[in-house]
Amino acid sequence: MTQTVLITGAGTGFGKNIAFALAEKGNPVIATVEVMSQVSALEQEARERGVTMQIEKLDVTNAKDREKAWTWDIDVLVNNAAVKEGGSLVDIPEENLRHQFEANVFGPILLTKGFARKMVENKSGRIVFVSSVSGITTNPLSGPYSGSKHTIEAFALALSKELQEFNVEVSTINPGPYLTGFNDREFETWKNWETDLSNTVFDYSKTAFPSEQFDPHEVTEPAIKVILGETKQYRNVIPEKMVSGLKEKQSAVWDKKTTDSLGERDEAVQKSYDIEPGTPAE
Repeated sequence: MTQTVLITGAGTGFGKNIAFALAEKGNPVIATVEVMSQVSALEQEARERGVTMQIEKLDVTNAKDREKAWTWDIDVLVNNAAVKEGGSLVDIPEENLRHQFEANVFGPILLTKGFARKMVENKSGRIVFVSSVSGITTNPLSGPYSGSKHTIEAFALALSKELQEFNVEVSTINPGPYLTGFNDREFETWKNWETDLSNTVFDYSKTAFPSEQFDPHEVTEPAIKVILGETKQYRNVIPEKMVSGLKEKQSAVWDKKTTDSLGERDEAVQKSYDIEPGTPAE
């Protein structure tokens, strides 16, 4: 049985790759993008690739866009749209911090609310949150983004328990660091801060995303299995090889002391100064 899938943030990165792959497999897809210019660009690419899918503007932070979206009949909601505001909590301006949570938390959750009520009425449906490994662990200089994804993890787990009696599935996809440009742009957002950049604690002109990054096409097929319900795992870390390391990091927090390495720079902070942007994983 075919399932109609709505994907937010389908103009670039994971969302775009997944939308095209689903459509090419014959699944009805509603690919949504933040601004109208992306609609025409995606429509043109779909024509060039011989792919049929419904392409719509859906800014998840816009109430009217959300109301319009609720009129569409879907089986699966994929909350993929997100932004990434980099910087330490001691430096990031309030406006940027609020933008992080409006785009990554309030917008997607309010969009989900409308669709979830329809799924409850229908006694069926699936909601997939594209979270991140940053929703499981936290790196310095990525606190705003990680905080937003930790919040999504909490909402997703609560929703999973709340909707199970109505036969509605909820799951998360937790990608690791992939070379889509998303992570590298995080360490460029400081350039748009409306603040005195000479007075920040960290020198962001010398920092970069502190991790080697994988080929983003590795995400598509595992993600599709989650979206179509071919796998029943609630949390889906991609790549799987990161799972053991993530569990170790979570466990280490229980033994962390406030005095650990006090007076020394954190390894991840130092790596952000040392690494080149867009460094691929070997």
